[in-house]
Amino acid sequence: MPIDGAKVMTPDSSVSSLKGVGPKKAASLAAVGIKTVENLLYSFPRTYEDRRKKVKIAGLSAGEAAGFEGKVLSVSGKPAYVARGRRIPFTVLVGDDTGAVELVFFNARYIDRLLLPGRSFRFFGTPRVGAGRLQVIHPDFARSEDAATWADRPIMPVYSLTAGLTQKDMRAWHETALPAAASLREYLPADIMARARLCDIAYALANIHFPTEREALSAAKYRLIFEELLLLQTGLMWLKTGRGGQTAEKGIRFQKNPPLSSFEKLLSYALTGAQRRTVGEIYADMETERPMNRLVQGDVGSGKTAVAMAAIWKAVHSGFQAVMMAPTEILAKQHYAELTTVFADVSVGDNASSGNRPLRVALLTAGVKSAERKEILAALAVGEIDIAVGTHALLQPDIAFARLGLVITDEQHRFGVNQRITLTKKGGRPDVLVMTATPIPRSLALILYGDLDISLIDEMPPGRKRIVTKAVSSGKRGKVYALLEDELRKGRQAYVVAPLIEDGENSDDAPIPVRSAESLYEELKARFRDYRVALLHGNVKQYEKNRVMSEYNDGEIQVLVSTVVIEVGVNVPNATVMVVENAERFGLAQLHQLRGRVGRGGEQSYCVLVVNSESKDAVARARTLVETDDGFEIAEKDLSMRGAGELFGVRQHGIPNLRIADLARHAHIVSRVRDEASALLASDPCLKQPQNADFRRRIDAMFLDVSDLGI
Repeated sequence: MPIDGAKVMTPDSSVSSLKGVGPKKAASLAAVGIKTVENLLYSFPRTYEDRRKKVKIAGLSAGEAAGFEGKVLSVSGKPAYVARGRRIPFTVLVGDDTGAVELVFFNARYIDRLLLPGRSFRFFGTPRVGAGRLQVIHPDFARSEDAATWADRPIMPVYSLTAGLTQKDMRAWHETALPAAASLREYLPADIMARARLCDIAYALANIHFPTEREALSAAKYRLIFEELLLLQTGLMWLKTGRGGQTAEKGIRFQKNPPLSSFEKLLSYALTGAQRRTVGEIYADMETERPMNRLVQGDVGSGKTAVAMAAIWKAVHSGFQAVMMAPTEILAKQHYAELTTVFADVSVGDNASSGNRPLRVALLTAGVKSAERKEILAALAVGEIDIAVGTHALLQPDIAFARLGLVITDEQHRFGVNQRITLTKKGGRPDVLVMTATPIPRSLALILYGDLDISLIDEMPPGRKRIVTKAVSSGKRGKVYALLEDELRKGRQAYVVAPLIEDGENSDDAPIPVRSAESLYEELKARFRDYRVALLHGNVKQYEKNRVMSEYNDGEIQVLVSTVVIEVGVNVPNATVMVVENAERFGLAQLHQLRGRVGRGGEQSYCVLVVNSESKDAVARARTLVETDDGFEIAEKDLSMRGAGELFGVRQHGIPNLRIADLARHAHIVSRVRDEASALLASDPCLKQPQNADFRRRIDAMFLDVSDLGI
């Protein structure tokens, strides 16, 4: 029921029309995206208080929220509002026939006028131990004679707040706005609602905010989670097909010859079964007129580069050019060196004549000098260069290709959507292959890539030794350095990674000391005087980064102290030790990537995680790395611990923020939603049928700022 005297709102009413929402409150609401009543209805509680649980004061336990009744026995002498912004508490001692408990309020104006000695109240809060005794900080309360109102709302919503807003405000406004939910038109297709057994939108919104029982709350949550994932998945699929299949133009049909076996003869090693299977999937795509859009996932060291070279081999022998973009100059140079070595004695047909010429590979990075760059651009434009390898420098508008047929991006999550689209548009409709060594959990991949075909290299090359991984406390750092020194004596190299660049980044009140790359560099430089120690981090200028990595790659530097800038792509086979300081500050997938920087050669390698925290999460993360080297198992656990946004930067894919769905916890719903989205678009590719009009408007609103996702 609406609060007495309040108007019945409509969904498009401004929140300013709500009682109690003046200019300041309206500005606070607008800061979190709430401008209309409908925005407010869709700002869901972050948790709930089950006020049906009532205990005696003696039964209160630290950390367990509960309701209790008591009489005010005494109050502190100084009213809370005299504090004038300082954290001077106003304390209240409340008792019943079993005992007493202290209530604490900070800067809570007028509390002293309500909680008067002798009055009885019903309270709800979470006790904690403070000052050596049990306390309840800022409990909700009501006069005992008014407690019947609590029975009307036995499960109370708890909202995320911003400056200027209170729980009392949010609850009152939501209750006032709730009747507007009844005028919202149902926008989910009726057949989908029937198959998924979803409640209607008015019921869902009423019970997500003020449920009368857990069953009603569960039904409301399921409806809203399903709805949000369905809108997201349908929108992604719709956008990727050009809003209704408008991009169904033909691509390139590459030649079936030469066979893969002719490419394998160029290699000094045999492809694994997983590599051959993946190349087979790529070749099948390339031999059709449907433009290839394929993601290749493979753990660190699984051989993605060889798969990419096999695709390039087919493209250039069909008379087309290929381009391969990497996120860093050092990685681009590594790809360039490998391509020039493998294709050193290969000749290809020249489109300008009937003769053959040597296959030509070019490197384009920001470090290429102007004269050489001009020559490369001219050769690319007339088709004299077959393969271009580079960094973001490949995106410059003056770079043109004669017959671009294949676009490959390595470590694709390091590039924004628009960058990949820019590169693709330098050809007519080239085939696209994206690669990542960051394993993506299946539930997340289904959302991120919608209709994208996915290949998995799930087999490591034979003979590769498992990296020995250990987790130690900071007190055992001496033993870690002894291991490091032992490897240095054997002529090996090591990485030491820190979470911070300099000590000044560490918060003064941080409960756990955090090591910085700069302080570690000074420490290790003094300890290992007989070896060359270098420092690398994000504030180092690019030319200096390139110099340091080149020298490390050439073995001139033995110990590289760094932040996570070395996380991706660097291949130094002689590096056998990875030490990660404050490992609790990194996600699992990131630690797995760092571990993959060693073990690239034939020698036994080691990864040591120095953990400075005894928290359950920190211990669990470290144990996971010690016990498994399966990147996909690690990624699934990382997703469940940290969520999709942190794990994979989903915002760069144009994915809107999710209000209630969680890609980790609700993975079981994703597959069903994907099937429904596919069926819906199959029956109505442009979402123009009348029954889908409201649903389409919802998608438009969700993807308001997204014009093209690409891949």
